Amino acid sequence: MDNNIYFAFLLTFMAGISTGIGSLMSFFSKDFNTKFLSFSLGFSAGVMIYISFVEIFPKAMKFFYNTHNETTSYIFATISFFLGIGISSIIDNLIPSFENPHEIKNIDKSKYEKRNKKLLRTGFFTFLVITLHNFPEGFATLIASLSDPKLGISIAVAIAIHNIPEGIATSIPIYYSSGSKKKALYFSFLSGLAEPLGAFIGYFALSSVFNDTTFGIIFGLIAGIMVYISLDELLPTAEEYGHHHLSIIGIIAGMMIMASSLIIFKQI
Repeated sequence: MDNNIYFAFLLTFMAGISTGIGSLMSFFSKDFNTKFLSFSLGFSAGVMIYISFVEIFPKAMKFFYNTHNETTSYIFATISFFLGIGISSIIDNLIPSFENPHEIKNIDKSKYEKRNKKLLRTGFFTFLVITLHNFPEGFATLIASLSDPKLGISIAVAIAIHNIPEGIATSIPIYYSSGSKKKALYFSFLSGLAEPLGAFIGYFALSSVFNDTTFGIIFGLIAGIMVYISLDELLPTAEEYGHHHLSIIGIIAGMMIMASSLIIFKQI
């Protein structure tokens, strides 16, 4: 597993800095391609949901199988799954809806035109919130990559797509309140770096207790977190862009491509 550590950290880093792509899109595009974003977010949700139930949750059970019987393994994996959902839900509910970047409606630059201190505080609060959310995502990507690099690539791509709107949510209020694109880009990229940082801290804090049971718990948590992100963040955000059918097509396309890639990888 140690041979994959550098690759796993690289995947986590690349997924994290995709928040910067959102910033670049907001600054260098006259209009947001809402159709593309709606499809992409749906696609990311499809990948996450499919891979959570078809690959990650079974991996959790497989780790538990090494030390427990089938029934106990299923119970432990299920508890871990819903615990992952619960942890994500608690974090989200601790954040006021106005400041929560996942509650932001269809992005409209015009509403940010008036510069003031309150808007700047909102931007920095959004930055802190996204940073908090990115810690567990980074750890999830790292652990999945260490266990199976192909699985890690799939998760990293899905999280990277998911991070693009977060970069937009961070950069726009900071830019329109401060007038500095440099500052907005800086904080957008910085929030994304929380993912490799979370992976680094999580790995070195828990590596000494890694065993079949802890890996089973971690993969169960990852599956729950992925499903929660998809249902609570990606799909509602895709709907906010006003292209319902495109987001559904994206979900199906994400599942089909994920299923096809798993079939191909299993033949290699």
